[in-house]
Amino acid sequence: MIIPPANRLNTVEEYYFSQKLRQIRELQASGKNIINLGIGSPDLAPAPQVIDALYNTAQQDNTHGYQSYTGIPELRYAMSNWYKRTYKVELNPDNEILPLMGSKEGIMHLSMAFLNTQDAVLVPNPGYPTYSSVSNLLEAKTIYYPLSEKNNWQPDWDFLENTDLSGVKLMWTSYPNMPTGANGSLSLFEQLVRFAHKHRILLVNDNPYSLILNPKPISILQVDGAKEVALELNSLSKSHNMAGWRVGMVAGSADYISNILKVKSNMDSGMFLGIQQAAIAALQLPLSWHEEQNNIYQSRRYLANQIADELNCTYDAQQVGMFLWAKVPDSVNNVGDFVDNILHNAHVFITPGFIFGSAGERYIRLSLCSPIEKFIEAHQRIKHINKI
Repeated sequence: MIIPPANRLNTVEEYYFSQKLRQIRELQASGKNIINLGIGSPDLAPAPQVIDALYNTAQQDNTHGYQSYTGIPELRYAMSNWYKRTYKVELNPDNEILPLMGSKEGIMHLSMAFLNTQDAVLVPNPGYPTYSSVSNLLEAKTIYYPLSEKNNWQPDWDFLENTDLSGVKLMWTSYPNMPTGANGSLSLFEQLVRFAHKHRILLVNDNPYSLILNPKPISILQVDGAKEVALELNSLSKSHNMAGWRVGMVAGSADYISNILKVKSNMDSGMFLGIQQAAIAALQLPLSWHEEQNNIYQSRRYLANQIADELNCTYDAQQVGMFLWAKVPDSVNNVGDFVDNILHNAHVFITPGFIFGSAGERYIRLSLCSPIEKFIEAHQRIKHINKI
């Protein structure tokens, strides 16, 4: 006898990258040397002092027990100081910032804290798939709002203002944008905050890419009145090469943070102290360390552009973040077949844009998280199959 799963699982599928990584492992097991340009998992190491902080803490006998759900005070102060130094945003470290075991987990915590069944959620199209999958799991109503390619992937305001927003409780946004690489601006954030005030919507900006190939990082919390209607998720995964360490944060008003803590404290435990100490070291890194990382990403971006050119794709050269978002040529009938052909014949994995929503159907996304040698080899392989 098989016990059936919960009905909520009928609303979601296994995460695309979970399926694709399994397929890539199978191809590699059969002897294929796959170059993965699909997933944004940094291949670069954290700074040496970050690793030292983890090691030194782990060597101590009294550091392996349970930790506070809110993190040690030193970590919250480091996060608060980082926000002040990076974004000129003042946060009370006692109650306006909450460490998370990754911002992806924070999406679930935050959604559970504020969404009731059948509340509506505004989700960008294209956008991070987890926004909609979490909403579906919580039996909320997802309303996809289009981002306008003609307007640098900003929200289609005409669509939003002509939509029935009476049941909307939460709105997801993400700038610098994932997957398009479009940068945000203070004027855009001001418009989003005004919109949230007008319609009494909790606005959440997902902001993990602001330090990558972006000379002027900004936060939605810089806007006057933002704390009344907005929260911001941030993460060390991309900006500090700590994706597997699972260190994130959510920032905003004390009232909102306390509600998220009610969920978090019932779902996970405190972060290992060694990782907290490592995160403190990471948040204190000088600007020069980030500049070195960005020099590497800039070199990779140049090579990713060459691959997109080889595939006759078009793209915005002003993109920021750790991906290249590119539009396939009109001659391509099916993007899924297009990327599968590259995978099976060139042994290069590239992400199809349709996983980010219907607005991404004519796009592909290349990750910059591979060494230069891999980009050169991928380019040569794709050149080869193009000649056949």
